[in-house]
Amino acid sequence: MKNTLRIAIIIFAVILAAGFSIAADIPYLTGRVTDNAQIISPETKKSLTSRLKAHEDGTTNQIAVLTIQSLGGQSIEEYAVAVFKEWKLGQKGKDNGILLIVAPKDRRMRIEVGYGLEGIMPDSVAGDIIRNVLTPSFKAGDYNGGIDAGVQAIITVLEGGKAPGEDSDTAKSGSGLNIEGPDLSLTERILFGSFIFGIIGLFTVIGVLTPGMGWFLYFFLIPFWAMFPIVVVGTEGALYLLGTYVIAFPIAKILVGRSDWYTKASKDLSTKGSATIGGFKLSSSSSGSSWSSGSSSSSSFSGGGGSSGGGGSSGGW
Repeated sequence: MKNTLRIAIIIFAVILAAGFSIAADIPYLTGRVTDNAQIISPETKKSLTSRLKAHEDGTTNQIAVLTIQSLGGQSIEEYAVAVFKEWKLGQKGKDNGILLIVAPKDRRMRIEVGYGLEGIMPDSVAGDIIRNVLTPSFKAGDYNGGIDAGVQAIITVLEGGKAPGEDSDTAKSGSGLNIEGPDLSLTERILFGSFIFGIIGLFTVIGVLTPGMGWFLYFFLIPFWAMFPIVVVGTEGALYLLGTYVIAFPIAKILVGRSDWYTKASKDLSTKGSATIGGFKLSSSSSGSSWSSGSSSSSSFSGGGGSSGGGGSSGGW
């Protein structure tokens, strides 16, 4: 019995250790081009190394290329930050490094940009290079040519040129403002969407149902509906959602305002100073109305912030 238990513990430990070792390891920095996935030809690797060295000699910017077969289930954003930190790309105090990562098995790529170059290579420009240079080549199976052209596009931007497609994207937008949603996987969009729409959706419902402060919430939530959905559905999708909100909220508010319970709640607020709606107690004050669950205790929600280790853009093909 003891031997059986011991064997079971050993097997469990091995499985557990294997689970923690799934994530991709960070390779040693062996040069400006580290081709662990073996998708770059020797000639291209030599040419890339030469051009990257010349660019660094002229600008002190450090650009590195890393190919790895698989990320082992880790997100490419997290892995890129870890590699960037381990390799310490860019000059100390300038933070002028850029890392191009390609994981062909996962069909993921990312341009990670150091803090010092975010002004020259903002996320939108890195996204242009991914969409217009890297993605078409990778879809065609030409990793070698795609990486070569992608690195050249990065160098061109850092030396004062424009990314391929940058002019056409600006022309399509009709102005110099080019705001785009980040490249996220379907799972990430679902998670971000659940959080964002859960928060602003809750306050929208409260605004519709609440006498007194409802119209204040209507105007208060307009900038939130204008900007937050961009993370999930992009600029065009956010514009449609904003238009829907601006039109639908007043209609819903008017329809709800005709109901008997809403009329009663409004009357109770004005005469008694409080009303109950759907199990929640609504009380009035000099500044408007407030919601509570009716219990003696209350809870609050707050969050903190952090840094990603550098800007950039990700993509898939």
